[in-house]
Amino acid sequence: MKKTVRPDILLVGTGPIGIEYAKILLKLKKKFVAVGRSKSSCQNFLAQTGITAHPGGIQQWLYMQSKLGEDLPAKAIIAASENELGIVTLLCLKSGVRNILVEKPGGLNVNEIKQVAKESMKKNAKVFIGYNRRQYASVKMCKKLLKQDGGVTSFNFEFTEWGHVIKKIKKAPGVKEQWFLHNSTHVIDLAFFLGGIPKKIITFSKGSLPWHPAGAIFTGAGETASGALFSYQANWAAPGRWGVEILTKKHRYIFRPLEKLQVQQLGSVEISEIPLSNNYDSSFKPGFFEQTRAFILGQYKTLCTIEEQKKHCVVYTKILRNSSKGL
Repeated sequence: MKKTVRPDILLVGTGPIGIEYAKILLKLKKKFVAVGRSKSSCQNFLAQTGITAHPGGIQQWLYMQSKLGEDLPAKAIIAASENELGIVTLLCLKSGVRNILVEKPGGLNVNEIKQVAKESMKKNAKVFIGYNRRQYASVKMCKKLLKQDGGVTSFNFEFTEWGHVIKKIKKAPGVKEQWFLHNSTHVIDLAFFLGGIPKKIITFSKGSLPWHPAGAIFTGAGETASGALFSYQANWAAPGRWGVEILTKKHRYIFRPLEKLQVQQLGSVEISEIPLSNNYDSSFKPGFFEQTRAFILGQYKTLCTIEEQKKHCVVYTKILRNSSKGL
């Protein structure tokens, strides 16, 4: 039997995020095969992208490829449901896919992330976590300005979640209980991406919510490997919003919202917005185009590796718990 032409990418997930990735792959003129679970989801995927997706789930699709003797795509993008991210990634790794971009945080919980990291190392594979905010035009601009300023001296961030809204959202079992990992780490990953990775951290947490028993109020501080000091706070039972502020000897750079970059100069109280060239951020889900292109082209420098995510999980776990002794 003659084998079919192997597509460049395996796209797992035909929901809203999968559709977003598909639009970008089409823009990049990449051949890909899409796999979804339900027929209705695949039909909507076809209507939105013009691409026929395979229903039945990734396990069934992988089995059929093996039975037919078909070669798998060299790369996979996993945009499955939050509770299936780790399971699907492990299936792809064990089936022979060696380059994977999986939506954040890479698993349902820390244990699944550790399993993915272990399997990735075993298979000598490359797995990256889809923290798309690293690729914002605002972040790219700030990176350049920080270099000009001589580096970061301190930073602070807030990851307050709107608890009154989230409690009404329907999610698969276990997802909302892991909301900190699945959502708040977008902000924390970005803060550490810009400001540096902690070498010391002292954390405090208090309270709980019916859907998030691990905590409701968080605060803490620490020092990065480069010597920058940082602090954070979040109160999920009070008003607030995401935000990051990066300080240098010359400027304070403000991300609030994260898509925009504002600046305050030394000796001034005036805050002004920095103009950005963000054609892709306005045409696609912000950060997704640059993230996908970097993965496709093998330009991995700004992507979060599974090994990096595993190390970050040590910090994330401490943020969720009181840790007066630090790292």
